[in-house]
Amino acid sequence: MKQSKLSVRVNRKNANHHIWDNNGKWWCHLTVHHPDYTTERRRLSLNTRDVNIARFLRDSLFHVYVAGNFNPRREVV
Repeated sequence: MKQSKLSVRVNRKNANHHIWDNNGKWWCHLTVHHPDYTTERRRLSLNTRDVNIARFLRDSLFHVYVAGNFNPRREVV
């Protein structure tokens, strides 16, 4: 059985890639590709107002997703 996979494009010049500040709270945006060739865009609140913590949480999410230990239909953070 095939698993869903995370699609990540990293802009190394932008330390805030995949995250944005929405009225003081940081959010993460990612795209998951499913085995049935559909995609799911996920926007997850990182529940922080600190950009450094937001970057750490984003990187942690990516590590969890890449390891395959995720359910793309469940909120992770």
